[in-house]
Amino acid sequence: MPRDRKRQEDSEYQERVVFIHRVSKVVKGGRRFSLVALVAVGDGKGNVGIGMGKSAEVPLAIQKGVDDAKKNMFKVPVTDEGSIPHEVEGHFGAGRVLIKPAIEGTGVIAGGAVRPLFELAGIKNVLSKSLGTNNSLNIIKAAAEGLQQLSSPEQTADRRGLTVGEMFVGKEN
Repeated sequence: MPRDRKRQEDSEYQERVVFIHRVSKVVKGGRRFSLVALVAVGDGKGNVGIGMGKSAEVPLAIQKGVDDAKKNMFKVPVTDEGSIPHEVEGHFGAGRVLIKPAIEGTGVIAGGAVRPLFELAGIKNVLSKSLGTNNSLNIIKAAAEGLQQLSSPEQTADRRGLTVGEMFVGKEN
């Protein structure tokens, strides 16, 4: 019975392999090859995570990446239109990613590495631009760091000691 529950729990998450790299280590007898897999996992409802797995075989590296991603999941505030509440810039290493909200019907306009992250988070309308490096690992970690910085209107209003309605008074003028 616990095994069925685990399968049910796993089935709610979607997994996407962002990239697989082959790396080598030079030893006395020659080269030892290993694989690194970067995986994004999400439920399409605002929960998303990224993870990395290393192994000598592809399926094992992917499975380790999925397990790591599930450990490192975080919540992303998504608006009713399927966008993000405000503009944000994420940094990781030399990677910088600018993430902007977009109007309904825009779609996910993002580079190769961060597109799966947005889609698995349930973000349907967003604009993003990679600034700096084109290293997939640094870009996706910068995007994840940017998404973690996002705060919902409710959180911002609570922090300011206001209601959401009071926060937007005067915007109509």
